[in-house]
Amino acid sequence: MCKKTNYKSSNTRIDKCMRNFITNLNSSLKPNIRAIACCCGHGKYPMTVVVKRDGIIYDLVSGEPIPRKRKFYKRDKQGFYYIPEVIENK
Repeated sequence: MCKKTNYKSSNTRIDKCMRNFITNLNSSLKPNIRAIACCCGHGKYPMTVVVKRDGIIYDLVSGEPIPRKRKFYKRDKQGFYYIPEVIENK
């Protein structure tokens, strides 16, 4: 878990604590599956890794399907991002 990142001053949108994990995950996954978004949860929400496999998008950690092709995360009042489907079905 890492501190909430200020992406405006960062050159990446991957949480610092997840960079190695995502790099290794992408290199070990089959060619038809790819991590396309992620968040460590910053201690407030569950960790999520959004993957796309054969056109189907879901959270790899919870297994919850995500019906969107983009804008997977919603932002709460404190500025933390989460995936509603993962929280609702927890």
